Amino acid sequence: MDWLDIKEFFKDTIHYIIIIAVILVIALYVLTLQQVVGPSMQTTLMNGDVVLLDRLTSRYLSIKKNDVIAFYDENSKYLIKRVIGLPGDTVEIKDNVLYVNGNVVNEPYLDQGVVTSNFELQSLGYDQVQKDMYFVLGDNRENSMDSRDKRVGLVPRKDIIGKVRVRIWPINKFKVVR
Repeated sequence: MDWLDIKEFFKDTIHYIIIIAVILVIALYVLTLQQVVGPSMQTTLMNGDVVLLDRLTSRYLSIKKNDVIAFYDENSKYLIKRVIGLPGDTVEIKDNVLYVNGNVVNEPYLDQGVVTSNFELQSLGYDQVQKDMYFVLGDNRENSMDSRDKRVGLVPRKDIIGKVRVRIWPINKFKVVR
């Protein structure tokens, strides 16, 4: 083996190391896969679905109403829910109708027969959603541990893992999540 062969080997190896490093950076800081566990987001997401999380925009850009997010929860590894209330918002559920800031919220993602118990944000000890916190609900309100439950409560921004962008599995149900 001569010097040119060794030089070529190292040149090729550096390319592979750079490719692996870029893939690792993307996997750790930009995009990640997560499996849906449980029925709380039915019919938008089903138990066992695999989703692609966008970690970058949730850290550096704004989180909006109706974004579906994944976040860390002290009682479980993570939860996936829909953002309903932003900092400064008031949230109330009365007679199966969701109100944010006193306005009725249209929720086309809910099944027609879903019954949601009455709820007031004051039951968590807040008049409004606090700074850098979010009020989240599952789409399957009858079977969802979400911000209505004191074990979850308002979700701090620092606990948000990312926004759910795409359901990639099962492949025949591939879709952009809204």
